Amino acid sequence: MNIKKIIKISFMIMLFIVLVIGIINTIIIYQIRENNFTKELITNLVSMQENMNELLKDITNVTSVKELEIKKEAFIKYELKFESIEKKFNLNDEKDFVDLFISDIYKDEVISTKLTLLYENEKEIEDAFYIIYDLENKKLDLKEEFDKNYPIENQIRKELDLKIQELKSYKLFKLFSDVKYYSKETLYQYKNQITLNKWIEKIELLQAEYNQPEIDEYKQIVSKLGNQVVLLKQIEEKENELKNKVFDVINQNKVYSSEIEKKIAQLSADFINYTYFSILFLLLIIGAFIIILGYKVYKNIGLSVDEIETKVQEGLEEIKNLNQEIENTQKEVVFTMGAIGESRSKETGNHVKRVAEYSKLLALYYGLDEKEAELLKQASPMHDIGKVAIPDAILNKPGRFDENEREIMNTHAALGYEMLKHSNRPLLRMAAIVANEHHEKWDGTGYPKGLSGENIHIYGRITALADVFDALGSDRVYKKAWDDERIFNLFKEERGKHFDPKLVDIFFEHLDEFLKIRETFKDKF
Repeated sequence: MNIKKIIKISFMIMLFIVLVIGIINTIIIYQIRENNFTKELITNLVSMQENMNELLKDITNVTSVKELEIKKEAFIKYELKFESIEKKFNLNDEKDFVDLFISDIYKDEVISTKLTLLYENEKEIEDAFYIIYDLENKKLDLKEEFDKNYPIENQIRKELDLKIQELKSYKLFKLFSDVKYYSKETLYQYKNQITLNKWIEKIELLQAEYNQPEIDEYKQIVSKLGNQVVLLKQIEEKENELKNKVFDVINQNKVYSSEIEKKIAQLSADFINYTYFSILFLLLIIGAFIIILGYKVYKNIGLSVDEIETKVQEGLEEIKNLNQEIENTQKEVVFTMGAIGESRSKETGNHVKRVAEYSKLLALYYGLDEKEAELLKQASPMHDIGKVAIPDAILNKPGRFDENEREIMNTHAALGYEMLKHSNRPLLRMAAIVANEHHEKWDGTGYPKGLSGENIHIYGRITALADVFDALGSDRVYKKAWDDERIFNLFKEERGKHFDPKLVDIFFEHLDEFLKIRETFKDKF
């Protein structure tokens, strides 16, 4: 085979490899989005079950049939929402192009098993609710009867008390005192069949000594009233048993949800490492072709020196273009992953673009060289990548976080670092530092490690200022955008507290350039 054919075939193979890298990039983006979709569905499933549990608790405190029906209608709505989420998993189970290369994340053995348990637990919650619903209907009927009978029992008892006092018989007085004692024990204390039987027994003893028509009437109303009290107590005990069972189920579901989220974070990190190593392997193949091609050119004596020089130049130019295409593909993957991390908290893709531009500008004026500043621009969009592991219910909460929610939210910095730290690529190693330290503060009050001063990496200090400036000036789910004067006042106050004082000075010295970047990449609605 002559050298021209070798060169032609070699470049065709290298072009094919570049195409494969492009396909890998598409798979990465698609799979990250699908994983986020799966995580959101799982979070919604657990949230829906917690809402159903709250309704189950509330239903035992209703005071009317109308209120009971309202609770039932609300529960049915949650049932339908739960079923619609379950159907989304089934619809998403259809085979697509990406499934030829990578399985859906929810098909992982651990995640699939936990999801099955979540579905089974939901059925237990439904069964418990409808049993309690039926019990509550009975309880309301019993309470209605009790409210009718109790005044009658109370009136007859008072009338008997007056008549017995008039007779001035110690024996009758003692027997009636026993009747009154067991009335309280039955109605307000034990509420069981044993105490009710004693109450009726005491009435019969009184009747044996004082056989009056009203005592027989009293005995009949006590039998009705006592049975109603006993049944009400049994219903309450059954309801408490069911509520405790559902409470255990909900706690199990929280554990399952936590295990699923950890598994998704692990699989996402493994997926990122795997795809980058795949790209690196393809680059090595291209390198091997370059070496072989050079060797063939060198050994081919059939070509003149001018022809060899021309072919080599063409080959080098093609290689340069291929390397540029690969580098651009890697940058696009990193930027897209950063944008996905931000979009889960309802922020725009332009947020990461602005943060990237601000970071490069700060880096250059701080004294970093052009190459390092450009690398920071590419890495800074990954600062909030850890948010992909934070539950949506916390991430998009419109109000302030409680202590537990704040603790969970603050883990996103360390989670981002864990996802990226294993890579040997300079870009991802820098992104790992940015993710881990962009919430540290100059005075040591930040997180996750409470670093202070220059112990905080310059990449983290720069991204922190860039991120805060853009976040304060943008609408978020939990706040409206601040005006510039308020932002500038805060930066002056936080100089040497939150932010590196040198970076704050640089920011104000070159304020016009920062405002120009903000205008260039402003959000469009």
